[in-house]
Amino acid sequence: MLKERGFYRGVNLGGWLSQCDYSPERLDSFITEPDFAQIARWGFDHVRIPIDYNVIQNADGTMKADGLARIDRALALCEKYGLRAVLDLHKTQGFSFDAGEQEAGFFDSERYQAYFYAVWECFAARYGRYSERVAFDLLNEVTKERYLEPWKRISRECVRRIRLSAPDTVVLLGSYWWNSAKTLPALDPPYDDHVVYNFHFYEPHIFTHQGAYWMDASFDRERRLRYDEIGAGEAFFEDFLRPALEKAEKEGCELYCGEYGVIDVVPPEGALPWFRDLHAVFERHGIVRSLWSYKQMDFGLSDARMDGVRDELLTLL
Repeated sequence: MLKERGFYRGVNLGGWLSQCDYSPERLDSFITEPDFAQIARWGFDHVRIPIDYNVIQNADGTMKADGLARIDRALALCEKYGLRAVLDLHKTQGFSFDAGEQEAGFFDSERYQAYFYAVWECFAARYGRYSERVAFDLLNEVTKERYLEPWKRISRECVRRIRLSAPDTVVLLGSYWWNSAKTLPALDPPYDDHVVYNFHFYEPHIFTHQGAYWMDASFDRERRLRYDEIGAGEAFFEDFLRPALEKAEKEGCELYCGEYGVIDVVPPEGALPWFRDLHAVFERHGIVRSLWSYKQMDFGLSDARMDGVRDELLTLL
């Protein structure tokens, strides 16, 4: 489905329309046309664009014309440079994967759910005609297991509404525990054959997130490990992804890895073996993917620190 439409190797535009200070300066200058041109030159075929609701939606659920215009411009630049796009709702009213955002109540609130549907009904009406080059990622990283049952109901209703205006747009759907591959089997069968299962991959966290300041107190932020010390490798990745692979095969559904990467605390040369082994598994199973992230955000591919290894890394992606 995604591969047939030219989606295969992507990169996230994290920190642009999401996880930022939302100032006009940030929204206007963090990602600009030269970035789209660079992404295309590097051989990527799509970008995943994380979007926080407050960029595009008012507190009363109405849509912001200026926020939608920013997405319009992003999609126009994608078209200019031959890129596809995944529109990812990274934060919705009442829920964020990041507890520090202090969004709460979405899974129990009909009002917040109505606002969520309003975003996707708007996107479907506005962008559904671009179904060959634009896909929809419903919600970034549902966290707790107790959200699973309401999430299954909400996501199914959301896809139903999307289909009224965008009957063949690909919709990406993830499970709980921050889009873990291991929880994908808990999802219902896809609503239709244009739904793709979505997971994120940062395993093992003790390697990919070492030193991460945002992890909770149970995570040892001071520990530093080399890749050869963690017991990972192709067999480890195969085993971790097996539940997702089996679920996708059972349902006849494609898989998309919407985020993966290694934190900038790890020396770039030390991260290459992780990427090499993971991509061998991705290639073996034809998994479409999008690297986290293009710029900064503690994982930036374009950051100067990557200059010495970027060309080699791009051959692996």
